[in-house]
Amino acid sequence: MRDSSDDLVHDPKGGMPRLIEIMRRLRDPQTGCPWDLEQDFGTIAPYTIEEAYEVADAIERKAWDELKGELGDLLFQSVFHAQMAAERGLFTFDEVADTMSDKMVARHPHVFGDQSRNKSAEQQTRDWEAIKAEERAAKAETGVLDGVALGLPALLRAVKLQNRAARVGFDWPSTDEVMDKLAEEMDELRQSPDANARFEEFGDLLFVMANLARHLKIDPEAALRAANSKFTRRFGHIEQALAEQGRRPEDSNLAEMDALWDAAKAKEKAK
Repeated sequence: MRDSSDDLVHDPKGGMPRLIEIMRRLRDPQTGCPWDLEQDFGTIAPYTIEEAYEVADAIERKAWDELKGELGDLLFQSVFHAQMAAERGLFTFDEVADTMSDKMVARHPHVFGDQSRNKSAEQQTRDWEAIKAEERAAKAETGVLDGVALGLPALLRAVKLQNRAARVGFDWPSTDEVMDKLAEEMDELRQSPDANARFEEFGDLLFVMANLARHLKIDPEAALRAANSKFTRRFGHIEQALAEQGRRPEDSNLAEMDALWDAAKAKEKAK
């Protein structure tokens, strides 16, 4: 017997109601998908993070034909979490959307309220932070660093922690002091007596690098992704050059590959 929701499930123009119904059906205890039924918030969270990175990857590559699908994958993660929450009586997807709408209206009184839009971007940023501080206080998050999510990528979380501390004056006045601290941490890493000390000092070094990025107004995650892309591109040139000779990287040596790397670098700079 055809389920009454089948028309919606198979409606190519069904929009959000269709997606929500598909998710409900996937989690139906009697007729749903065994894999989907086994999942919980913890098991789905890694997929949510992965999908967010795939959205960022499509944007970085300017793969606009892929972006729609990647955004859909990310949206599905929100629907999946909301469905599990609804099953527990916690909240629904509509409540998630309403919560976000309420937050955006409250945080933009210069758009949706009676405040003037005649503000600088800096003033709007200060107003935004003041509103968020009030929200954290309402959640009993009274510490300066409260509410910075533990699940963030470590580099991004470092920047957010430092930004919070900087708002109350705990910050180097210029990049000069950060550079000095960077040199200090490098020396401490060199002098580390054992593996545990190296681990700690390396973490300190990365933390200072994140601080330097913040002072230089550089997104360290984006900068590292760009460096990864550059490394991949130039190593690909090495592989291609060797393949033209019927060889692979393991058939070469460091000096030859380094020369091919320099050639790839020069070629890029020439462009």
